[in-house]
Parts: sequence; structure tokens; C-alpha cells
Amino acid sequence: MTADHDGGPVADDRTGELSRRLGQVERRIRDACAAAGRDRDEVTLVVVTKTYPASDVERLAGFGVADFGEARHPEAAHKIDECHAAGFSHLSWHFVGAVQTNKAGPVARYADLVHSVDRLRLVAALDGAAGRAERQLDCLVQLDLDGSGSRGGTGQRSGAPAEIASAVIEAVATARSLRLRGVMAVAPMGADPTAAFERLAAVAAEVSAAHPGADCISAGMSDDLEQAVAAGATHLRVGRAVLGERPPLR
Repeated sequence: MTADHDGGPVADDRTGELSRRLGQVERRIRDACAAAGRDRDEVTLVVVTKTYPASDVERLAGFGVADFGEARHPEAAHKIDECHAAGFSHLSWHFVGAVQTNKAGPVARYADLVHSVDRLRLVAALDGAAGRAERQLDCLVQLDLDGSGSRGGTGQRSGAPAEIASAVIEAVATARSLRLRGVMAVAPMGADPTAAFERLAAVAAEVSAAHPGADCISAGMSDDLEQAVAAGATHLRVGRAVLGERPPLR
């Protein structure tokens, strides 16, 4: 039996809850793909496990989930280490939260795909760190779709504003140790996600035309994944719909 993060056995009720919730999300994705005339294999589900223990990752991996998202260092590093120690070294780790420049070094060492590159200083920091780690780091440029420069009044950046987005995209594309894989965005709060994701898809098409390897669109979360799939999203970042209401951040 899989061990919980505190060394105890995994509770069957949690395993059952995750199985049920994951099944519901999978049905939503399949239905959205069918409605959009897309193949389910075109869309990667990234289960965002921030604030949840490694044992939840292990349970979900047992159901076939291979992509997990984290948003805070050092929580992400500790969780990845726990999963590796438990034999789950095959998983892909996505960093989906705001990256502080002084945390770029460790993030560049353990992330497989950084979704939230939003400024030139961060590009330089990630590039230098990935170079020192002797690896190529896949990156998405996060775009600001509402012009607010922050999310929920917290001061966290919600993406590169229009006036610097092109420069950030080109900086990633020409960096020695980074690979530009595409773009990411969060639908503005209170706005129509369909319109926001259609704007993102239009930018993504321009980026992909200039950089053929940059064909990823990270969009859609628990409440708007259907609209994201309809707009062409290749990666969905889903937390609450799979894991339940998130514990308060400490």
C-alpha cells in the first residue's frame, strides 16, 4: 500500500475521492474535445497539486496522470524529491506560478516546463540557471490578457503586458538554454473566458508561425476548461476540480 506523506497508509476514502473527481474532469475534457472536433490526445491535463501532499500525486499517478503543476518553491522541490524517493521519477513537473527572480535557479533545475515567464529579468535568470545545470528548459510566455499587471490585488503579475510581450517572447526564443514552447494566460476575473482565450489563440498562432516549435497553449482551469479547449488549448491547469477545495496558503 502506498505510504502517506507522514508515513501512514493512504486512506481509501481519499483514493476514492480523487478517482471520482478525476473521472469527472476527464469526462468534461472528452466532451469538450468532442464538441470542438478535437482528439482527446491533443490536450494535456496538468493537475495542479500546490498545497497538497506528495501522497496525492502518487495516488493520481496510479490512475495514469503524468503531468503535475506546482506554484511555490521550496514546496515544489520537496514534493518532487518525495515522489522520486517513492519511485515516481517518470512524472513531468510544470511550474505554473509566479517565479521570483531569486528562485529561478532551483526552478530551472527541477521544472520540465515553466508556464509563467513574464519579464526579461526572469528570462535571463532562468537561462543562466539552466545553462549552469547543463539542461534545456522548456518555457511558455505568460501573457496579460486584461492589462491589470496583477492577479486578485495581490501584486502577483498576471503576465507580460502587451508592450513587452514580443520582447519577452524573442528573448526566450534566442536564449541559449531555454526553449520557447508557446504561451500561457489566465482568463481575467469576471470576464468572458471565451473571448480571452480566443485572443490568446490569435497571439499563439502568430508566435507559432514565427517559431514553429512553439505550438503550446496553456489555458483553462477548473471553471473554464471547456472554453479553453474550444479555443485550442493544449494544456489545462486544473487543481480544485480534481483535488477539492484547496487548504489556505500559509
